[in-house]
Amino acid sequence: MADLLIELFSEEIPARMQARAGEDLKKRMTDGLVEAGLTYAGAHALTTPRRLTLAIEDLLEHSPTVREERKGPKVGAPDKAIEGFLRGAGVSRDQLKERDTPKGAVYFATIEKPGRPAAEIIAEVLEDTIRNFPWPKSMRWGAGSLRWVRPLHSILCLLTREDGSEVVALNIDGIKSGDSTAGHRFMAPARFSVTGFEDYAAKLKRAFVELEPKEREAAIWQDATNQAFASGLEVVDDKGLLAEVAGLVEWPVVLMGSIDAEFLDLPPEVLQTSMKEHQKFFSVKNPKTGRIEKFITVANRETADDGATILAGNQKVLSARLADAKFFWENDLRIAKSEVGMEGWLESLGNVTFHNKLGTQAARIDRIAALAREIAPIVGADADLAEQAAKVAKADLSSEMVYEFPELQGLMGRYYAEAAGLPQDVANACQQHYSPLGPSDEVPAEPVSVAVALADKIDTLTGFWAIDEKPTGSKDPYALRRAALGVIRLVLENGLKLCLSILLTEHGAKVAYKALTLEHQNLATERSQLLKQITKAQEALADKDRERVDAQLSVISNRMVHIEENYFEQKGFIHLGRKLAPNLLSFFHDRLKVFLRDQGIRHDVIDACIAMEGNDDLTLLVKRARALEEFMSSEDGGNLLQGFKRANNILSQAEEKDGVEYSYGADKKFIEDAAEAALFDALAAGEGAISSAIEAEDFAAAMGGMAALRAPVDAFFEAVQVNSDNSVVRRNRLNLLSQIRKVCGQVADLSRIEG
Repeated sequence: MADLLIELFSEEIPARMQARAGEDLKKRMTDGLVEAGLTYAGAHALTTPRRLTLAIEDLLEHSPTVREERKGPKVGAPDKAIEGFLRGAGVSRDQLKERDTPKGAVYFATIEKPGRPAAEIIAEVLEDTIRNFPWPKSMRWGAGSLRWVRPLHSILCLLTREDGSEVVALNIDGIKSGDSTAGHRFMAPARFSVTGFEDYAAKLKRAFVELEPKEREAAIWQDATNQAFASGLEVVDDKGLLAEVAGLVEWPVVLMGSIDAEFLDLPPEVLQTSMKEHQKFFSVKNPKTGRIEKFITVANRETADDGATILAGNQKVLSARLADAKFFWENDLRIAKSEVGMEGWLESLGNVTFHNKLGTQAARIDRIAALAREIAPIVGADADLAEQAAKVAKADLSSEMVYEFPELQGLMGRYYAEAAGLPQDVANACQQHYSPLGPSDEVPAEPVSVAVALADKIDTLTGFWAIDEKPTGSKDPYALRRAALGVIRLVLENGLKLCLSILLTEHGAKVAYKALTLEHQNLATERSQLLKQITKAQEALADKDRERVDAQLSVISNRMVHIEENYFEQKGFIHLGRKLAPNLLSFFHDRLKVFLRDQGIRHDVIDACIAMEGNDDLTLLVKRARALEEFMSSEDGGNLLQGFKRANNILSQAEEKDGVEYSYGADKKFIEDAAEAALFDALAAGEGAISSAIEAEDFAAAMGGMAALRAPVDAFFEAVQVNSDNSVVRRNRLNLLSQIRKVCGQVADLSRIEG
């Protein structure tokens, strides 16, 4: 057994690519080695800004000899077929053996592949890995053909055994493998040789390189929090920034600096975003006031002045950045507080296209405002406030601050709405209407925010459904799955009674009509331009060009006529929404299934509830599904389900055989057995109790009514033969089974539950 050490040493690798690159190196090397017959005990990849390192433990030193028996053509086959088999197997004719098979005598060849030394295999696999490495972006340098993320300087490839180490010979575009590497670029740039991984890691540490990314992260965070704590402050947690900064340095040195007093009154989010995006600084806040007062930067070296020069340079650059942010902030505030206020920004959104088939941002805002006004009474919000909030919620998209930092949209809207003196509910809606952005994001609870958030997401979904831009497979460029999940969480977590079908139909019709109007206008413009081209180049157009333009004009004209005749009438306008709504509601149901499955509710239970009327009321649907899941998990539920399925199967077979529907209810005068009479009475009592409970949306009581049917149904099937020789009795018993299906069917479509 031997240990393998590989290091690919280059110029700085972008931090965002390092973790994936380490895993790619590990996977490609280990897969290639195992495929060649070299097994191993363990492998781990490590990364720094300048190196990808892979350590493999207990690797076989020699691949095993492999013998394979290959079946060939029949004895007596044409010579060409036999020669082709010999070439493919790499054997001669005298090495073939004849063997009898059920289909006659057949040639067989035994192919022996001798084992190879590990070094030979490693060299092949590593060269293939380097030449075909899956970097998101790569470059060439010099005169060679090799592509790498940044210029590759050296390759360390070392096999270590108990008796010593061996360099695996490799030469890629003039870069020869060896047993040496280099330390920190500034603090220990000299190259040095190593004998194995432990020696490599120890010498790198002495050369001011921390090889393990998690160790660099831990060191940065510990030092940063200690320095902040010593000043009575705390570092704002940001795991993404921590991982990125750890990928920028090989020897992290944490420094804490101050923010100039003139910038301390900027919103903390502006300070944090500016420092993170431009400088990769951590924000340090005062826990008592929440104000960001200092910053943490991470240098890549130790200096004689303990980082004073580095810190001074960083503070100078930071002041320039924050001066820009302060200018944006003050200029935006001036506009928000003016007589025009945030309305001025809305005018400019009329020139911003939301989607070329759905019009401008301003047109979209008008739709959202109208829909928010409709939704407001349903969620308990003031309609005027909801409409006002929807109109200004996206105004900050035109602000200078959001133009510079798009991730602050919504949040800056809240600040500007407050500065403009708008009601607090309106200001909060500016920030909250984008939520929830993910499964762990907080859901708005304020009625005005809920109304605007729902309107925003429903308009997005109906709009893209209207232009047939739906998610496909793993592709969802407009985040429509996230929008649907947002609607689901807004409805469920606020306990809303919302009839989605009506909203989707009515709003979908309006959006689709607007989209068709826009398409008609665009077609008319295109048609006009083509006609002008024809007029200008009447004689210059060749016959084939004339045919092409005429065909194009014909397509445009036919589409325009189709739109005019089918959709510009009120009937067609309403039809658009009725066509769109069921498909979009089905999309909501699919997302709801995923959401509820994560909460432990079975897919078949959800399907059984979706099959019922009122499935566009998501709150009601989920209450039903949760109650049914709990009931089906009980002994009564499991047994009743079996009884229901038995009744349903017998009834379905009889109806198919007899060509009639047994759905008129049983008559007690034809009952012959006590168990039959008991079931009759239980169904009569259960139907009323279950229907009353469902009407009151008391699904626990409805399930209790179902549970009461379990014993009489079991007793009926134990004592009674449904297919009696007496046709009248048989028909009556089949009608009794139909009553089981009817009564249980009030709760859910139990035929969809798998059992």
